[in-house]
Amino acid sequence: MRYEDRIKMFKQVFAPIPGEKVLFLMDVPNGGKKDTDEFKERLEMVQDWYNTFKGLGKKEGFTVEMLKYESTGRHNAPLPDDVANAVKKSNLVIAMTEFSPTSTILPISRAEGSITRCASMPGVERSMEDTAMSADFSEVNKYARNLEKMLNNAIGADITFSTGDKLYLDLRYRNAMHEAGDCTKVGKFINFPTGEALKPPYEATPDEIDEKGESKTEGTWPVYFDNNRMIFKVKNNKIVDIIGDGKKADEMKKFFKENDTRRNLAELGIGCNPNAVIMGKILEDEKVGLHIAYGTSAHLGGKVKSDVHLDIVHAKGCPIEGTTLNLINVDGSKTELIRDTVLRYELLI
Repeated sequence: MRYEDRIKMFKQVFAPIPGEKVLFLMDVPNGGKKDTDEFKERLEMVQDWYNTFKGLGKKEGFTVEMLKYESTGRHNAPLPDDVANAVKKSNLVIAMTEFSPTSTILPISRAEGSITRCASMPGVERSMEDTAMSADFSEVNKYARNLEKMLNNAIGADITFSTGDKLYLDLRYRNAMHEAGDCTKVGKFINFPTGEALKPPYEATPDEIDEKGESKTEGTWPVYFDNNRMIFKVKNNKIVDIIGDGKKADEMKKFFKENDTRRNLAELGIGCNPNAVIMGKILEDEKVGLHIAYGTSAHLGGKVKSDVHLDIVHAKGCPIEGTTLNLINVDGSKTELIRDTVLRYELLI
């Protein structure tokens, strides 16, 4: 991305104004990982963006600072108190990290009296400047808003995977949201690059199950971890068993046993950024199409808090293709939103 295009993108997406405080966040890994090529490349990109913002701030009257902190080692693990406090005192936070800080920063940005808006960029790479970051965000915004309306009109989602596995997500009693490249107002929180709509499934937590009944989310969910395929068996919106052989399957069984909240199905997400490509980074991969997450959902309007939130992407170019997704609407009709793994953009115009 040319310098001029980057400045234009900064002004369109972030719109810093005179008197504001901009804070860059970066997590620093332990155990010698600071010497990896991936860390060095991200450090160079962070420094480049920081310097560009610093120069822009001198011209337009806002201040820019950087805070590096020790990596949490897990997506959406709680941030240290000093980092959270720095976020609260900043107007614009740009988190160019390895691990997602969403579960800590999103509630801060949306709290009563907050002055903060944030762009979270876990696993960001410079190549994204020429793919998803180069999108026409007015177009992406249209797609995302229409997707949000469709998800809010849906009471369920039928998903059929190319493996033959089927998963039903109960979408009752929850509200959808969208993000589409607008981080200009207080309270805004986006992943960047951006372009998606999402909705947490109904979880049937103890405070709502008596009135609303059990969650209808159930089925089998095929996933890949480190090139190892396994099947998550789902019932009542929880991962109740893992079918698979080998070390990775054993690790995942132990992982879910350590904390029951990790079993929660937390998000149905639909990426809608036409410039996004599958590159092995969740940050951009999830903007291509279907993704489903487990773990915490409270930051998305759900009821469950956990120490993890991880998206599994099922878009074109991922290990499992051929996916079909039908929304089950309030009136009982069905909308085929994803066909053969590809989002039907013609429905979003």
